Amino acid sequence: MSELLVLLVVGFIFYMLNKDYKSSDYEHININQKQNFEGDLLNHEAGLLVALMAKVAKADGKVSELEAEILSHTFTDISSHFQNSEAIREQLKSIYKEQMKTFDNTIELSKKYLKLTKGDYQKRINLMEYLLNLAFIDNDFSKAEFMITEDIANALDIKRSDFENLINQFEKFYSQKQSQQQLSIEKAYEILGVTKDDDMATIKKKYRKLVKQNHPDIITGQGATQSIIDQATKKLQQINEAYEIIKKARG
Repeated sequence: MSELLVLLVVGFIFYMLNKDYKSSDYEHININQKQNFEGDLLNHEAGLLVALMAKVAKADGKVSELEAEILSHTFTDISSHFQNSEAIREQLKSIYKEQMKTFDNTIELSKKYLKLTKGDYQKRINLMEYLLNLAFIDNDFSKAEFMITEDIANALDIKRSDFENLINQFEKFYSQKQSQQQLSIEKAYEILGVTKDDDMATIKKKYRKLVKQNHPDIITGQGATQSIIDQATKKLQQINEAYEIIKKARG
């Protein structure tokens, strides 16, 4: 998928996704000079972005850890473009909390964004791409999330073909990502010499045994050559990474 040219500079935590979020020349926002904004942020692209994010986050009734990370960095990054950054960040947080309460004004907010970006279709595509990424981030694009993003896309005058293409790209990306993650877990089991059927107590015991066998300090004390010590150090790193992957996969 092409670079996501959106309002934010988000260097991933979430990417994970292997994409680069970076600031672009959004209307009302000069990324080379901090502004001092005192008006209603719901008349500003920044506030409308956060408001629409709230609608998408509300759709499935829960906010995942990654969604929370996206939101936190969104507030921080947007506010960093303003002289009164702390006040702006608090306003964005307030907008998010308030807009989480209802879907009733979703179309109205989308139309306001459309009015601000009437001559810039690509900017609206970028916004849609960002909102869909938020919806997909937990690997579960629900029917409710589809419906709310579809409503927003229609209100933004996004072509149906473009909307469906974005969804297809995200579905493909996350499907590949899930497959790659599964392969990494299988590799982790292989490195530790255990199986997915072993319980964590067994895996932990095997992990500790391998650590002891490959710990550079222990091998050095056995009079090993530097080459063997270097190999053991690399092996220990793989063992530690494999153990962390398995622990994370098992919650």
